[in-house]
Amino acid sequence: MARTPAVSAPSTAASSSRSDTHHAGSCSTLGIGVYDPDDLDRVADSLHRLGVEVERSTASVDSNDPGTGVRVHVEIAPRIASDPSPAPAYNRPGEVTRPGARADAVLRDGPVRPRKLGHVVLGSTDQESSQRFFTDGIGLKISDTVPGIAAFLRCSTDHHNVLVQSAPVGFLHHTSWQVDDVDEVGRGATAMLEADPRRHVWGLGRHAIGSNFFWYLKDPAGNFSEYYSDIDCIIDDALWTPGVWEGTRSLYQWGPPPPPSFLAPDDLAALMTGAHSA
Repeated sequence: MARTPAVSAPSTAASSSRSDTHHAGSCSTLGIGVYDPDDLDRVADSLHRLGVEVERSTASVDSNDPGTGVRVHVEIAPRIASDPSPAPAYNRPGEVTRPGARADAVLRDGPVRPRKLGHVVLGSTDQESSQRFFTDGIGLKISDTVPGIAAFLRCSTDHHNVLVQSAPVGFLHHTSWQVDDVDEVGRGATAMLEADPRRHVWGLGRHAIGSNFFWYLKDPAGNFSEYYSDIDCIIDDALWTPGVWEGTRSLYQWGPPPPPSFLAPDDLAALMTGAHSA
């Protein structure tokens, strides 16, 4: 099993130019691709062993995770490979790789185009149960954990494709979009902030878990979206030891401290009220 997830994520707020507050939304469906029909049988059997209700067809498996409120749709899908981008030339102490030439990054003038949806982060009212659902049921692997708080899970060679974290209500915390390098992270964020400075959430920085550069912004509906680059890749499971992280390093290696609204979105209480009244 290996493929970056696809997401259907209606927001609790209507799309508009408003971006001064975060509107915590729900992720209705998370799509995960597999290469072989036998994978579908394994997923269905594993979910049954967890006592989870499963809908099975010849081409897919569907099931719901109560903790996140997400419906997971597993289907046979073609293998996707990204075309490599040229590695930027950097001058370093004792090493000049671009003599007499400006950095490629300062000559770029086209719009930044994300290469793929890399991962989604989901709040869960029962983090341990959601972690079991995605690992023991769907078959994702654990890359790193923050005890009692979060698990970074992968269905590809990327460090994580799904992150489930403890929350008072199931909600979509953010989507994350891969770009070629840290300069594309900066250029993409700059373009958004030139259009509307209120879109800024957190960045520029580098995570310790996953190692990726990040910059978080608000999309037109007010949901969090992340530009990222240079994430850890786990090619051989035997060579990777999942880490246990605590404190500020579970959030970032360097950069500005996260704002309170990143850790607890401004309208989370309203979302909780809506969930209890539904």
